[in-house]
Amino acid sequence: MNFPDRYAAIDIGSNGMRLLIAKVVEINGVTSIQKLSLVRVPIRLGEDVFNEGIISEQKKNQFVKTIKAYRLLMEIYQVKDFRAVATSAMREARNGNEIANLIKKETDIDISLIDGKMEADLIFSTIYTQNISKNDSYLFIDVGGGSTEITIFNKGKRVESKSFKIGTVRLLQDKVEEQNWQELDTWLNNVVNSDKDFKAIGTGGNINRYFKLSRNEYLQPVKFDVLQNLYSDLSSLTKEERAEKYRLRYDRADVIVPAGKIYLTILEKCGIDEIIVPKIGLSDGIVYYLYKRDNS
Repeated sequence: MNFPDRYAAIDIGSNGMRLLIAKVVEINGVTSIQKLSLVRVPIRLGEDVFNEGIISEQKKNQFVKTIKAYRLLMEIYQVKDFRAVATSAMREARNGNEIANLIKKETDIDISLIDGKMEADLIFSTIYTQNISKNDSYLFIDVGGGSTEITIFNKGKRVESKSFKIGTVRLLQDKVEEQNWQELDTWLNNVVNSDKDFKAIGTGGNINRYFKLSRNEYLQPVKFDVLQNLYSDLSSLTKEERAEKYRLRYDRADVIVPAGKIYLTILEKCGIDEIIVPKIGLSDGIVYYLYKRDNS
């Protein structure tokens, strides 16, 4: 019996590192990504990079061990192909290329440093595996540890994209300048003044957690006031209280508050009263990219 090919994605973010192993299945013209294994290690590279500009020796060692473990898991699952990408923190680290070369030497895994536009394209490529209309205009918001990527898509094509140095770990480290917020506000003015009626789509671990806390049905948009009420309650609690009340991991309990602030700021500025939260992320986009490349 032939099983669908397995693919793997390694996503090296500012807050954590993920390994997704999945297969892509097409049945009656409907494409779905079926996750076989998802592992996340909370190596917060942004803590070092946004403060000191480099990845410390301790985190470098954790980084290497994590990638070695991911390599073994991919071998166990017998993946056909994989891709490893890194975003904001790795891009900005002065020793980022040095560590990428070390990873290559130790594991034979190449790490691609991708920009915000490529990240948005990879994530958005999987939107249509989620039963979402291709005919609407979307404001696509991805909040990470180091940056926020906002992309305008119209009928499935990227029209405009911008990356802002406003991220959850940066905010926790008090490394977001007022000019970063002003830049975001200025860019969003163009969105507000356009003649399009945008729907918001949010991706990232934090907005997914807000969605779960809202107890909505799958793909039912989260209303602005629901998101705001959750944010207000979370903000009023200590990290420990959030973790206990909402059953959050400690590495989620702190970043979920600045994430809420970012999403609410964007939605309020654009006058959008709800946000769609599909179960996709950068890792899904990488898997889908590998699948499409093999089957084009």
